[in-house]
Amino acid sequence: MCTMVRTAVIGFGNMGSAHVAAISQGKIEGLSLYGVCDVAPLRREACREKYPTAKLYENYQQVLDDSLVEAVIIATPHPFHADIAMAALRAGKHVLVEKPVDVAVSKAMRLNEVAAECDRVFALMLNQRTDPIFQKARQMIQSGELGEIRRSVWVITNWYRTQHYYDSATWRATWKGEGGGVLLNQAPHNLDLWQWICGMPVSLRAFCNVAKYHRIEVEDDVTILAHYENGGEGVFITSTGEYPGTNRLEITGDRGKLVLENGVLHHWKLAQSEKEFRFESEENFAHIPMEYSEYKPETQGAGHAGILQNFADAILHGEKLLSPGQEGIKELSISNAAYLSQWNGNKEIPIPFEPALFDEFLKERIRDSAERDRSGSNNPLYEGYSERWQVNW
Repeated sequence: MCTMVRTAVIGFGNMGSAHVAAISQGKIEGLSLYGVCDVAPLRREACREKYPTAKLYENYQQVLDDSLVEAVIIATPHPFHADIAMAALRAGKHVLVEKPVDVAVSKAMRLNEVAAECDRVFALMLNQRTDPIFQKARQMIQSGELGEIRRSVWVITNWYRTQHYYDSATWRATWKGEGGGVLLNQAPHNLDLWQWICGMPVSLRAFCNVAKYHRIEVEDDVTILAHYENGGEGVFITSTGEYPGTNRLEITGDRGKLVLENGVLHHWKLAQSEKEFRFESEENFAHIPMEYSEYKPETQGAGHAGILQNFADAILHGEKLLSPGQEGIKELSISNAAYLSQWNGNKEIPIPFEPALFDEFLKERIRDSAERDRSGSNNPLYEGYSERWQVNW
């Protein structure tokens, strides 16, 4: 294999344009910008002016028919992710998909089946997995240092968006164009990290408030109450309508507690298991001896560029993926279950659930959706990764 992977970016909107810039500027070792695809003529013209050497495509099938393209990055609106990814894998291309992997778990399941049949690298842009503070929390829990997890609470309400943001493209915040609101657009990173660190819940209830703060047809404020196999519980709260918002993750185990806030991981380590101490202590109001420590990483991690580099290294050198595409179904299962709970009177939904049930409810909302245009030609273009796409405390 050559040392440079000829790469095409499908979708030249805000995320796609940032990926194009990173690759064209030589920031990703092993990836070369070969082509860019967008259905909007204005987008293609903007790309021609900025990147005159890139080959331009009017639709993704033209990309897949080009035998010189070795890898594709899919940065289209969410409802197209899985369909394009499946076609690309079958065409022999390596694939990296923007988050979320799609809108519906049923589509993610089919995509994973196709990926299993194809000898190609399949990755997902879960860029916050590169952040050292989340990696440290995951390592501590997986090593057993925190003991059995009893409760997690993530308040992530600093995804603030104005009405102008939602009005900036007609596909935004619509069931037909985007497939959901804050759970599908902003919070997938946090939902993924939540399950990546604490594990998958076995059921949940949710309250997904539609248009609580904005003139939109999808949710902009959500509270999820999750249950885990060991009896533990989790709470996840997110919103695009609060300012100033909060980003605070607290995880309690029987051997201590972690709090991730303001870029610092706070750790209270108990001298012994609380469960053991509870039944051994002869005091009524006892205090378990503990140690306190802090971990503050010097950097936030490599972000989007780190996932792109990992993608390139997986293709060229067989490096293990930090965010395998197959794992995208996990956070999507949480958001799909949350919608199902809301659409069924906020009742508890098991995970896994019947995907066809979600598809039927979603179909009804797409039928009544106000989405008109999917070209997104009025979205901004980026020559770098915006600060708002990083981990913000």
